[in-house]
Amino acid sequence: MSSRPPSQLPTDPGLPRTPESWLPKEHNLYRPRHSKRQRTALACAAFFFVTPLLLSAVGVHPTAFENRPLRDFPSLGDGWGFFTGMAGWATDHLPLRQAGVQAADGISTGVFGDPPGSGQGTSHEGGTVGVDQGQPSTGDVPGYVYPTVLPGKDGWMYLGEDVNARCRPVMDTDHVVAALRKLRAAVENSGRKFELVIAPDKYSEEPSHLPDNYVGKPCAQARTAEFWNRVPRETGAIDLRPALADAEKRTGHSLYDPNDTHWSFDGGLVMTYALGQSIQPGSTVRWQAAPNGTRPWPADLARVLGREEQRKLTTYSLSTDGGADRTRYIASDFKTPLHLTQPDGAKPAGSIGQNTAVVADSFTQFASPFLAATCQDVTIVHAETTAQSNAQELTGLFADRDVITFELVERSVIGGSSPLLRNQTIDQLAAVLAQHPR
Repeated sequence: MSSRPPSQLPTDPGLPRTPESWLPKEHNLYRPRHSKRQRTALACAAFFFVTPLLLSAVGVHPTAFENRPLRDFPSLGDGWGFFTGMAGWATDHLPLRQAGVQAADGISTGVFGDPPGSGQGTSHEGGTVGVDQGQPSTGDVPGYVYPTVLPGKDGWMYLGEDVNARCRPVMDTDHVVAALRKLRAAVENSGRKFELVIAPDKYSEEPSHLPDNYVGKPCAQARTAEFWNRVPRETGAIDLRPALADAEKRTGHSLYDPNDTHWSFDGGLVMTYALGQSIQPGSTVRWQAAPNGTRPWPADLARVLGREEQRKLTTYSLSTDGGADRTRYIASDFKTPLHLTQPDGAKPAGSIGQNTAVVADSFTQFASPFLAATCQDVTIVHAETTAQSNAQELTGLFADRDVITFELVERSVIGGSSPLLRNQTIDQLAAVLAQHPR
């Protein structure tokens, strides 16, 4: 029985182990280190990752064209996340990506008849992102991925989350009502006035342009009816729908646009009038509003699809006493609280004298010019900022406020997703307000 050193090949005694790529090409075990396909793949990968850096060095920079910021370069501190995050960063920073997305969408829609935004969707329950419309169903389809943008009639588009929030709620309506009542008690038990206004989704307010059939239609419609039948009545929320319908008749046009999910300044004006009347009854009698121009506004649903489109919104002047226009059109997302007072320290007749806070979302952007005109002292802060604040920060926001108003878009309430409906958030707010009663 012979013993052979492990470093020798069995077919070639005495020949040390040799990498396959080092063998002569004539050898039957020869394998190249990098084949033509491997070299091509490596070259493509290098081009994919290096091109954004090279173009950035010569002044070519990508821009965010979807409804989110560009991904940041992954950090080495992320561990394996550095490698998994690299592809997303490189994709976002590809040159001419916006033109490619727009071209692909145009081909998909114009040539193959697919709905706008094919390939984009909202992922749920581990599903794959996509926009397969599927077949109309009697309710939610488990595992189905609702589209980011739901194409409607006559070029109208709707936010897919409006359907998803209704068909896959995180709270049933009983729990939503209980949370809103608890939020009211937290404010009113501290001696403050509580106001709740729900901004209707475009899905609720403009249903005539929805497609005849879409996945989730039955459950979405049923949830909408239940929500509006119960929530305003059982929580005391201001129901803006009648006033919005009156404004639409008065202006002769919709308060929502085909390519955006928000209402317009018309809707914000309706909201401000409703709040003024509820906070200080009779205060709106002398208010005078009049259209005074137009203002461009980026269309968010078009932006999600990679298209740059502008809304043309009518702006309004507003005086509380028949005097000077006191509106101020200030760009803010309210993630950093916005504090507004009358510039000249005046207290015009009809203005809201109580120190007011508005916990808001993006719909209040279209009401803020009129809140600035009608409130002597108002702080507007985003709902997410409020939910993420600690006790000290909440004290700074609300301790000196006499009125706390909550503006919540319907989709964040109807499915229970708003952080303001969480017990932890409400309990912390209640504790802070109780320590600083009015």
